[in-house]
Parts: sequence; structure tokens; C-alpha cells
Amino acid sequence: MSRREIVIDPITRLEGHGKIDIFLNDQGDVDKAYFQVPELRGFEKFAQGRPVEDMPQITSRICGVCPMAHHMAASKALDDVYKVTPPPAASKVRELLYNIFMIEDHALHFYFLGGPDFVVGPQAPKEQRNIVGVIGKVGVEAGKKVIGLRKKMRDLMRLTAGKAIHPVFGLPGGVSKGITKEEQKQYIESANEAVEFGKFSLDLFNKVVLQNSEYVDAITSDAYTHKTYYMGLVDENNKSNFYDGKLRVVDPDGKEYVKFAANEYLDHVAEHVEPWSYIKFCYLKQIGWTGFEEGPDSGVFAVAPLARLNAADGMAAPLAQEAYEQFFQTLGGKPVHHTLATHWARLVEMLYAAERMKELAEDDEITDPKVHAIPTEIPSEGFGVVEAPRGTLFHHYQTDERGLVTMANLIVATQNNAARIAMSVDKAAKGLIKKGEVNDGLLNMVEMAFRAYDPCNGCATHALPGQMPLLVQIYDPDKNVVSRIKRN
Repeated sequence: MSRREIVIDPITRLEGHGKIDIFLNDQGDVDKAYFQVPELRGFEKFAQGRPVEDMPQITSRICGVCPMAHHMAASKALDDVYKVTPPPAASKVRELLYNIFMIEDHALHFYFLGGPDFVVGPQAPKEQRNIVGVIGKVGVEAGKKVIGLRKKMRDLMRLTAGKAIHPVFGLPGGVSKGITKEEQKQYIESANEAVEFGKFSLDLFNKVVLQNSEYVDAITSDAYTHKTYYMGLVDENNKSNFYDGKLRVVDPDGKEYVKFAANEYLDHVAEHVEPWSYIKFCYLKQIGWTGFEEGPDSGVFAVAPLARLNAADGMAAPLAQEAYEQFFQTLGGKPVHHTLATHWARLVEMLYAAERMKELAEDDEITDPKVHAIPTEIPSEGFGVVEAPRGTLFHHYQTDERGLVTMANLIVATQNNAARIAMSVDKAAKGLIKKGEVNDGLLNMVEMAFRAYDPCNGCATHALPGQMPLLVQIYDPDKNVVSRIKRN
């Protein structure tokens, strides 16, 4: 067999850059597949020496897809740095905008990035596996509905946050601008539309995916299944929440393993480094790193929509709760370990975000003009956590007495998921590629293993311009190093 390596470079429909290297044995079966991220991680370093108040603006530049997540985590970390509590209206404005962001981002992934694999088909010609192909399948009117809804959500973010891509409203102790009575009407009207859009999207998923036995078989197949721990932010009733709460971790059987506050994250989350990727692989510290393994004895865990549903006891909104119950009833109960089910979980969350948006928009306290408490404490150290669309996001800052950053640590969702993503790509490749027979559709199904997580490698590695030094080691069939190539 002459072909010993398959390279997918670049991988597609994700944020950031990456590649997949698949190595075949003599029989043409997969020996190992690697999910590689060849970008440099460096954002924490050049944050040092900057005023900590700049962090909501600096970190929102990490990624143009999820800037609101970094902006919000940074704003919450600033509250903690200055030991100041935002007024109730400020917290509600923040959470309102954050749920709007979740609606817009989840719609982006399902319809533009992940959805084409189901709506158009995983082995459809690659020129059709995009939003244009989706519109061709579901119709122009449905396409207008998707694009129109995302535009309305971005317009609302711009209305209060100043910008949709790089928000400028988060301050230590609150926000820079509140919501007027007149603006409240616009939020309520759009919230009602968002709820209907969430219901429409779940109905579409039911018709296109759940009624297609081939797709259901793929979702529940062993090639896309891992039994790991799961982490997600929950409220005091263990219901899923994107903006605030405690981190809850459940084990592979769905039992609570630990629950902790943001300022305790270093007691529970640690990072492992591999020489073939710039991304760091997170694991549960008290269990330890045992490699890319699943099961209760491995510290590997997952975040993102599927993990959040597994970690929570339900959704704090009636329609989303119904969808949550249908999700687990259909897939055999909690927890669900099927990676591709993340797409369905994402739509359950989108409906919850719309319902929560409506609840907050109708709360008259949200128009209270008192949206900022002035800090009086000397800055020191602070922690902020939110649930980004892609999963749990930690921001941790330390400052000197002048408020200049001396240490910044960001653990983003894709890092928390990195080990499970690597395992998913490897397992999918081994399950799908046999005897060296591959085609474009089959390789796309390997990519589907990472695409479900909606990874953002730009966030996970905080890329700088240009190519970074990279060491490539070439092994013989017995795994002996036969050559090294270094790019300076």
C-alpha cells in the first residue's frame, strides 16, 4: 500500500485554522489521526502591563465570531478585581445581551457551519455543503428567516453594546449604557420572533434529521461516541444558565462529581501539553491526565451544548424544558454521549436563550437608569466565567495596585474540549476509513467529528500574524523517529 498518510488541510467550517493528519497502517486502516492546531497561543503575554479595564476590549479582539463571550467574561472578572457588585439592572442588561448573542451564534453554527452536513448531506458535493446549499434545500423563505433573525440580534447588540463585533459597554461594576422604555419595546418584539425562530429550527431538525434513519444511525454510532465527564454552568436549582452560577461536573454515568465557583477553577481544571499542537488539553485535575482516554478513570471532560444539557437538571424556561425532555427521551436517557447530538442540543439552547431573552426584556427593572456602581477598592485579582456558545470560558486576572495586569489566564471552551475533540477525530477516522479507501465525502464525515463542537482555534490559541516555529517528526512503522524537520 503506497498511501500511508492522508492530510486534511485546511479543515473547514470552523473558526480559526487547523489540520488533520491521518496515518494508515499496512492494511490501509487508520493507525492514528491527529487534530492539529498550528497557531501560537500568546494573548495572555501581551496583556501584561495593560490597564485591566482594557481587558473587555482587548480580549474581544481574539475572535470576531464570539467577542461578546470574551467581553462578558472580562467584565465579570473586572467586577471581581475591584470587588464591586453591579446594580440589578446592569446584571440584567448584561444577561439580556448575552442571551441575544447566544441566539445569533447558535444560529450561525447550525445553519452555516454544522447544519449543511445534515440538511444537504455529509457526502454531498463540497460546493453544496454551505449556507447556499442549505437554502436550496429548505427554501429561500426559510433562508431569509435565518439571515433576518441574525441581523435583528446583531442590531440589538449594537443598540446597547455600541458594536456587535467588539462591544464597548462592559465596565467594572456594570455597563456604560442602559435600556430605555422605548428600546425595551424593540427587545420584546424581537424576543417574540426569536422564540418562534427557535421553535422553527427544532421543527426543521426533527423533519430533516430525526426522520432520516441514516442520520440517526450516524449520530448514535460508535464512531461518534465517547463516555466522558461533562461540565456546565448551572443556577441554584441546577438549571442551565449561560451568564452566571456555579460550574457543575457530572461523571460518565451522569452523577454529580463536583460543583465549584469560578475562583476555584484552578483546583479542578489543569492543562496538558502535547508536542504536535499549540492548543493545550484540559483535564480534571483531581483525576489526572491519563492520556486521550474515555471513562471514569480519565480526566478528559467536555463542555459546549451537549455537555451543558448533561450537566444540568433541566432548562429554566418551559418550551426549552419540553425540548430538553424530548432530547433525552429520544436518545435513551441521561447522559447522552453521542458527539453529533450536540447539534440538537444547540437548538434546545437556542430556544432557551430566546425564552430567557423574552423574560428579561419584559422585566421593567431592566430600564432602571442605575446601571453602574463606581469601584472604590484597590484592584488585585479577579475571576470571571460565562458559558460561551462553544462551552465554559474562564478569565483570570492579577494586577498591581495601579490596576496594571501582571498575569492573565484565559481558558476557553475549545481548550476545555480539546482532548475530547482529538479523541473524536481519531475515533471517527478509525471507524470510517478502511483498507485505504477514502473520498471527499468520507473525509468530510471525519471533519464532522470536530465540527459538532463548533471549535474556535483562534480563541484557543490566540494567533499572531505569520507562521510560528514548528517541529515535525517522521516515524517509521515501528514508531521510531527517522527524521526531524524544523521550521524557524
